[in-house]
Amino acid sequence: MTTHIQLPIHLQLPLTGMSCANCASRISTALNQLEGVTASVNFALEQAAIELDDPGRLPAVLESIKGQGYDYGSESFTFQISGMTCAGCSARLERMLTALPGVLSAEVNFSIEQARITQVPGIQTPASLREQIEGLGFGAQLAQGSASARRQQLLEREAQESAAAHQALIQVIVSALLTLPLLVGMLAMAGLLPWHLPAWLELVLATPVQFWVGRRFYRGAWLAIKNRSANMDVLVATGTSAAYFYSLYLLLTLGMAASGKLYFEASAIIITLISLGKLLEARAKRSTRSAIRELMALRPDTATVWRGESWQSVAIDDVLRGDRLRVLVGERVPVDGKILSGESELDESILTGESLPVPRGLGESVLGGAINRSGVLEIEATTVGEDSSLSKIIALVENAQMGKAPLQQLVDKVSAVFVPVVMAIALFTLLAWYAYSGDFGQALLAAVAVLVIACPCALGLATPAAIVTGTGVAARHGILIKDVDTLQKAHAIKALIFDKTGTLTQGRPVLASWSGNDEQLRLAAALQQASEHPLAQAMREAVGQGAVLPQPEAVEVRVGAGIMGQVAGHTVAIGNTSLLAQLGIAQPQQDEQPADGATRVWVAIDGVAVGIAALADTLRPESPAAIATLRQRGIASWLVSGDAPEPVAHIAAKLGLDGAFDSVLPAGKVEKVEALRARTQGLVAMVGDGVNDAPALAAADVGIAMGSGSDVAMETASITLMRSDPRLVADAIDISAATWRTIQQNLFWAFVFNIIGIPLAALGYLSPELAGAAMALSSITVLSNSLLLKRWQPKAGNHAGTRTDM
Repeated sequence: MTTHIQLPIHLQLPLTGMSCANCASRISTALNQLEGVTASVNFALEQAAIELDDPGRLPAVLESIKGQGYDYGSESFTFQISGMTCAGCSARLERMLTALPGVLSAEVNFSIEQARITQVPGIQTPASLREQIEGLGFGAQLAQGSASARRQQLLEREAQESAAAHQALIQVIVSALLTLPLLVGMLAMAGLLPWHLPAWLELVLATPVQFWVGRRFYRGAWLAIKNRSANMDVLVATGTSAAYFYSLYLLLTLGMAASGKLYFEASAIIITLISLGKLLEARAKRSTRSAIRELMALRPDTATVWRGESWQSVAIDDVLRGDRLRVLVGERVPVDGKILSGESELDESILTGESLPVPRGLGESVLGGAINRSGVLEIEATTVGEDSSLSKIIALVENAQMGKAPLQQLVDKVSAVFVPVVMAIALFTLLAWYAYSGDFGQALLAAVAVLVIACPCALGLATPAAIVTGTGVAARHGILIKDVDTLQKAHAIKALIFDKTGTLTQGRPVLASWSGNDEQLRLAAALQQASEHPLAQAMREAVGQGAVLPQPEAVEVRVGAGIMGQVAGHTVAIGNTSLLAQLGIAQPQQDEQPADGATRVWVAIDGVAVGIAALADTLRPESPAAIATLRQRGIASWLVSGDAPEPVAHIAAKLGLDGAFDSVLPAGKVEKVEALRARTQGLVAMVGDGVNDAPALAAADVGIAMGSGSDVAMETASITLMRSDPRLVADAIDISAATWRTIQQNLFWAFVFNIIGIPLAALGYLSPELAGAAMALSSITVLSNSLLLKRWQPKAGNHAGTRTDM
């Protein structure tokens, strides 16, 4: 009997209707109280990351969100259906689709043979929906022209946000025009004008501002109160309503004598300023999310594919692994692939952070999203869809941006009690002022100022806005940070362990020196055609890629010693001194072997040793600068390798490392990480690129994988460097520090506005109008400070962008 294991479902659900951080906290709390549901709600991104242990939990999640007065996003797919014979077929298909987890509605039209499915994002993919349809015996083909459902959803959402922003701008303009005459009343009350506006005119001007422009605050307050909670909308609605209705009471009881004693201008100015602040806040939040938009825009809608006997333009979702594609000059590479013909320079800056175009030729890999700058390329698709590098980059960035920093958890606890405490302070202020002065109007203004200046929005935006911007700018420069925990730890690293091969070195040996002549080297390279050893490849490359070499015969490999065979009528042997001894070949007298870390092999031709080849895995040109930068930051750098002591010691000495571990097996790298952690009493990072580095990357406090390495290493690591430049290690630490510093600054400003503002308002030193301006300014300050992270530039990027050929 086969047991079906129900895997958990992860989805990113866009939310609408949140007005402040308390809304996000309330939704998160309600969802986490549901059985089998784990949720995190990000106010800055307006998204919920939800994990369900059973798809059957989804309706309860959606009902909880709706019940609290919020809404969630949806996405739609249209399929062309074949095989339906009657309306009963369409009805059966419709029932099946509607019953699928996450599907909100399904409409199947028999006459035009189409099915339109609307669902919660992230549950069903086009492929899974197609399988379900075909499982009932019908044919299905995705009829959408968009490159992907996620990109289409993003475009639709941006269109909705743009429309909402336009409407909000109109409301702010109308509100400002209506409020401007009310400023005359303020000037008159201050004694700067000898007359007031008629009381009835103040009412006419203030009423549309209060109930048309300000209806969003009433709606949000009602939803919060209905769900037994409180948020910013409650504070604004309470404060402005108190000023408006008290003025209305005075007008009704005193008539025209109330002129000069009304506070209509206070409520109108507060609503106008806060609405303007919300408009600017929304624009700034869209700017923090720009990294995801830019990455999604890299994927073209179509690709030119060889199908049948001609080149055809097909939807990007229809490209299959193994397809042959053509990329013209100026086009984006549609998918990850390998070059079959042609050569070009590719602009990979948005993917890897490399500022200069990178030359690519026959057999080399290309990344989907890169721009073809020169020649026409034909490539073979190697990874498509969600397996592509671009999709993985987007997923990593989204995952990191959805995280919640430990400081945010404290902020959430403060926000949960913040509004009730402020309401209590406002009530106490009202009573205290009235008892002290006997002037209810003055007491009311002080209480309204307290309500208005106390906004939890800045607190809620402080950490997510910085995280979203920081991880986004890091991704633009080729540094992918997996989660918030990594972002927090990276800036506190005390020691780094570098894998040698492929990390600090090029990862492949080259011929460093040769003591014989060119013809002897040519014969040696010809024999090495029979070997796949990296040292053999280095000798072959030394004679040039286009060199025509004779084929070796009677090849014999002697394990641990070398290789021998016949080449062009000569007996050629390549190996160590042990091979020379076995063949009875005299070893020439030589000076003491230099300590350069190179591996040396003898070449003998026709029984005579003719030369010695020094083969070395050379350092990456960026490695010395990378280690020097870390040393300046007080971070210890160590080397770990499975190589022999001599080459490892040579590399360590050349770079000035703090220490090195040689002859270490893959399992032993974990022990070295733990040993160094105990030695330094601090956080230790591991930098590697191979499968054998994966255990150590996982064991380290921060695992850093080079983008040129294996998929296993990159999936295990918490930071991935998209190009093989070790200087990016210091840059990753720098962006972590910059982001963490921004979070602390944001929280400082968020708390300062309230810690200083509330007492000033309670003591009567802040008018409600100034309080409203300060409240709007607090959120804008936090977002603007976060957006300053976009100016961050990596040191490695600056070096890469320096031209030396001009």
